[in-house]
Amino acid sequence: MQNIARKMGIRSFYETASQRLPAQRRRVSRRRLAIATFFALLLAWVVLPLHGREHKRRKEDYGLGFSTEIQVPEGEVLQAVEAVVNDGIIQGSKEYNKDKYIEGATPAASSALFPEWKEPGKVYYKVRANALDPHGFYESNDVGTLAVRYVVQSKDAAKTVLRINAVFVEDFRHTVHPSDGSVEDAEYADIQDHIDALELQKKQAAEGEQHRQEEIARQALEHKREEDEALALATAQSSAQSLEQHVEDLRRRVERVIKAPGAPLKSAPFHSASNLKSLETGTEVVILIATPYWYGVETEDGQHGWIHREQLEPLP
Repeated sequence: MQNIARKMGIRSFYETASQRLPAQRRRVSRRRLAIATFFALLLAWVVLPLHGREHKRRKEDYGLGFSTEIQVPEGEVLQAVEAVVNDGIIQGSKEYNKDKYIEGATPAASSALFPEWKEPGKVYYKVRANALDPHGFYESNDVGTLAVRYVVQSKDAAKTVLRINAVFVEDFRHTVHPSDGSVEDAEYADIQDHIDALELQKKQAAEGEQHRQEEIARQALEHKREEDEALALATAQSSAQSLEQHVEDLRRRVERVIKAPGAPLKSAPFHSASNLKSLETGTEVVILIATPYWYGVETEDGQHGWIHREQLEPLP
């Protein structure tokens, strides 16, 4: 009986456990669902405000403007700013989603949308009237005037401070809408592009000037070489002429011609010496030996002999 009872007890235990198991599973599932719901709500509470802040900035983030120090002389920055002021567009904003920027902007000497600038520096303005709810301005929703101010201040010979501010003012209520910085950032990027282009032009101009100077130096060196060669040639020619003149002088000193009516070529420097041959008038001879009265000579055909001085005369 005890065994039967024990078996029955065991059976009762398993029957009770099997009856309780679905209920326990349902309680675990509900608990898990509650925990999951809690974490989902917590995540939404944390993430959604952050997500909202990505798309909508706080009011105090507007109107801060833009300011930077550029490692470029003031003249180049002014050149770049003037180009951007006169380009007819305002970057970083648009009236319709399909637009890339706002067109129809014009340069201006001043703008009542900004307080008067009393600090040092050169000030420029770019204005677009009748702008329709431009993007990037705090709670703008009407037609008004969009203006951008650029201030260029020289810090030293190689550094310049650039300040940019943008504002939108409604025509009807005259409500001032500060910029979220997108216009200032985009306009500065455009100015920086112009500065980079100017720097590239300067670099190319410097390289071109260097090449020009190198070419001038090369041509000067080539000209100097030509002059040296011409001088050397002239010197050589002069030397040759001097040598020729010297030879000619020597020739005149050692050569003579027979006077008219001719003269005998003697075998010795005596009137009584035998005649070797008779030389005609104008025959040239070379003096080899000179005595007070006779010349030992060589004829054109190589024969040697003596002729009395009075029978010879210098070359013509």
